[in-house]
Amino acid sequence: MIDRRTHPPLVGTGGWAYFQVPGLDSLHAYSSVFDFVEVNSTYYEHPEPRIVSNWRSRVPRRFEFSVLCHKDIVRALRHEEDHLIDHTVDKMSQICQVLDANILSVLLPSKLGVTNESLANQLKHIASAFKSRKTQLAVEIRTNVAGEVLDAMVDSDIIHCVDISKEPAPESRVLYSRLFGKGQDNIYQFDDEEIKGIAEKAGSPKFDKSILAFHGVRMYGDAARLKAFLQTGRFLQVTGQTGLDSLGDILKEDATFPESKEALIARQGWKLFDLTINKRVRAGKVLSMLPDRAYRSHRELLDYLKPFVSNPDL
Repeated sequence: MIDRRTHPPLVGTGGWAYFQVPGLDSLHAYSSVFDFVEVNSTYYEHPEPRIVSNWRSRVPRRFEFSVLCHKDIVRALRHEEDHLIDHTVDKMSQICQVLDANILSVLLPSKLGVTNESLANQLKHIASAFKSRKTQLAVEIRTNVAGEVLDAMVDSDIIHCVDISKEPAPESRVLYSRLFGKGQDNIYQFDDEEIKGIAEKAGSPKFDKSILAFHGVRMYGDAARLKAFLQTGRFLQVTGQTGLDSLGDILKEDATFPESKEALIARQGWKLFDLTINKRVRAGKVLSMLPDRAYRSHRELLDYLKPFVSNPDL
């Protein structure tokens, strides 16, 4: 089980593969910045023991892992296949033990296709089958959770995993939150107030331990900004520029032309830019001020946006 000593929230992301630093191993570089990582590849495959052991050897001793349970668990629950539950849980237990993982995260889709009574009983089965020295189960159910299912989770010491950027934090001693934000398909970036809200929820004294795993397209930046805020009380910039230059940088990433105002808002509006060193603004706020027309180039678009971005009270 988790060591229930109070300490600051652990901050990390879902995977390290895209954390690229020239000349450095991705996982080693990642572990020099963040406290923990959720291993997502285990949802799709069972890695060989030597690979798992290698992951552990590439990070500092105090670095923590969590593990996403293999998707076979969903099929096992749907068909009430106890033998498949036992097999999957055994495989996951071995991985958790090698990594000295703090959480085994079980992700259940909104359309699981089982009754609440069956799900409650099967979650109890998973909990009884899972044997690990320090790892605790966390279950994320992407739909409204019935009371009898929540009761079964409490009885079995299973953490109810929710996205605390969108939902109230659960009543438990340990918080495990997978953070996606308010966008579709993980396309979102957390603004300063949202980062502050996450920090306040995760820092509640009711939690003995809080673990925060970012999963959006800006997950490394979002996690770094939260960690910096927790350490300093201040927010990092999202770009190295301010004003129109900052907005231009984020639009230059993938905006194509010609493009309509409507399409620009849909594809670029979720991004943040630095209006000033101390103020982040969502791109959609200024894009919505544009005349309703097509824009032929990046330069033309910025010319139209300049008067709006010049306003420090935006």
